[in-house]
Amino acid sequence: MKYSESIKPISYLKTHASKVIRDVAENQRTLIITHNGEAKVVLQDVKVFEKTQESIALLKMLALSGKEIKLGKYNPLQTSLRNAKTKINEFKQEQNEVQS
Repeated sequence: MKYSESIKPISYLKTHASKVIRDVAENQRTLIITHNGEAKVVLQDVKVFEKTQESIALLKMLALSGKEIKLGKYNPLQTSLRNAKTKINEFKQEQNEVQS
């Protein structure tokens, strides 16, 4: 995306709001809106925004995981798999008891 083609003054947004919103939504574009010559807000398609938020969440999880590994706060793979199997079996047993 070329930001130079995605910068519009607030006056343009005021006079072409419906067109701008339709274009942003249909083309999953992001627009930078200026006020008095300065970038002030970003207008973004909600799907693009959600993807961005999901990406940020994943990056935070990776960063935290890396930190935990450096501190030695992790379980070996076999231990994690064994714990997961135990929890799955406990869940299945609870479900069977509820159905009985």
